[in-house]
Amino acid sequence: MNILIIDDDLGIRETLGTALETMGHKVEAATSRAAAEKKLRNESFEVAFLDVRLGAENGLDTLPDLLRLSPRLAVIVITAYSSIETAVLAIQRGAFDYLAKPFKPAQIVQMLERIAKTRQLETRISDLEGQLSRPGADAELVVTSDSKMQALMELARKSALSDATILMLGESGTGKTALARQIHHWSPRAKEPFVTVSCPSLSRDLLESELFGHMKGAFTGAVATTWGKVAAADRGTLFLDEIGELPLEIQPKLLRLLQEREYERVGESKIRMANVRVIAATNRNLKEAVARGTFREDLLYRLDVISFHLPPLRERPSDILSIAKDQLQQLARQSGRSVKGFSEAARVVMERYSWPGNIRELRNVIERATILTTGEQIDVTDLPSSLSEALGESPSVGGTYSIEEIEAEHIRQVLARSKNLQQAATILQLDPTTLLRKRKALNL
Repeated sequence: MNILIIDDDLGIRETLGTALETMGHKVEAATSRAAAEKKLRNESFEVAFLDVRLGAENGLDTLPDLLRLSPRLAVIVITAYSSIETAVLAIQRGAFDYLAKPFKPAQIVQMLERIAKTRQLETRISDLEGQLSRPGADAELVVTSDSKMQALMELARKSALSDATILMLGESGTGKTALARQIHHWSPRAKEPFVTVSCPSLSRDLLESELFGHMKGAFTGAVATTWGKVAAADRGTLFLDEIGELPLEIQPKLLRLLQEREYERVGESKIRMANVRVIAATNRNLKEAVARGTFREDLLYRLDVISFHLPPLRERPSDILSIAKDQLQQLARQSGRSVKGFSEAARVVMERYSWPGNIRELRNVIERATILTTGEQIDVTDLPSSLSEALGESPSVGGTYSIEEIEAEHIRQVLARSKNLQQAATILQLDPTTLLRKRKALNL
C-alpha cells in the first residue's frame, strides 16, 4: 500500500518507515499538518499514521481536514500519551484505529491486514451491488445445455487458475462481461477487485486518465490526483470492454502494461508497477482492424494468449427457454409479480426468433413482458410484435402453428379479456364446465 507517516519525530519516521518498507509498502513522510495536506493533494495514499502531537499542533484537529482531502484514507492515530478519552475522540473524528507508542511490528502488520480486509469487503459489496443492479446478468452462464457452451465454460474454469491474459470474442450481448466476471470469481484473485473499463465510452485523453490515472494539473480540469482503474484493480482483474475501440494512441501504453507490468500516470514520469490480470472483450474482428491499421498487431498477439468465442444465442437454441425461464423467475421475484411461465405460443415464438441482440435482447424482452402481462403466464401478446413480425407469421393464424396451439392461444386471450369464466364461455360458445376443463388441461 501507499502509506503516509505524519510525525514530527525523526526517529519514529525512520523506524516506522523502514518497518513498512520491509513489509513491501511504499512510504512517504510529513512533519506537519501543512506538509501532510500538500502530500495528499499531490498523491493518493491508502493509509496514514498520524501522531497526536505534531510540535505545537494537535493531530486530532488535523484529522477531519485530512479526510476531506482523501475520504478513503485509513488513518491510524499514534501517540505516546494514550488514554481512553484520546482513543474515543480519534475514532469519533474518523480514525480507522488507534495505536499507543511504543508498538511492535506485529501490531502494525495486524492493523494493515484489517485495513486490507475492510477494503476487500467494500469492493466485494460494490461488486455485488453492481450485479444486483443487473438482474440475472450471469444466468446465461449457469443455465446451458449446449455442448459447445459447456466445453467453453470448462476451458474458462481451467484458464481462471492462471494469470494469462484472456481475449473474448463474440457479438454484442452474448455474455462476455458475465463470463469475465465468472472467470474472476473462479480465480485466485476472487477476493480482490474486478474493475471494468469501457473503451468506447470516453475520449482518448479521458480514457488514458481513466485507465492510468493523472496528476493534479496534468490537464485542464485535473483538479486532483487520481489513481486510475489500473491502480484500482491492483491484485485483482482489469476488464477492458470493447477493446477494439481503444484509440491507437493509447495502444502502446496498454502493450507496455501487458509486457512489462508497468505504467505511468498522465502528467507523471514516475514508473509504477501493476499487479493485475487483464481480460479484454470485443465484438469486432481484430485481425481486420490490424489490416486496416487501426489496431496494433503486437497488441493483438499480447491479448490473444487465451481466447474464447462466445456463440450467439441463435446457435444455442436449446438454451433459449431455460435462460428465459431463469430470467423470468428473478425478475418476477424482484418486481413482486406472480408470473410463473410462458404460454405454448410464446415459447414457440421465442424458440424460432433469431435474437440478433442475443441474451441482452432476451433479458430486455422478458423484463418488458413481466411488467406488461396481466396473467400468470407471459403470452405472445405480451412480447414485442417485432418478434412475430420477424418470423413472418401471425401469432394466431397461419405459419406453422398447430390447431392445438392456436386454440390454446385464443382461449388464453379471451380469458384475459373476460371478467369471469361465464363471460369467456359465452364468447367462446362453450359450456363453462368444458371451458374449465380445457383451461386446466392447457395450464391456463
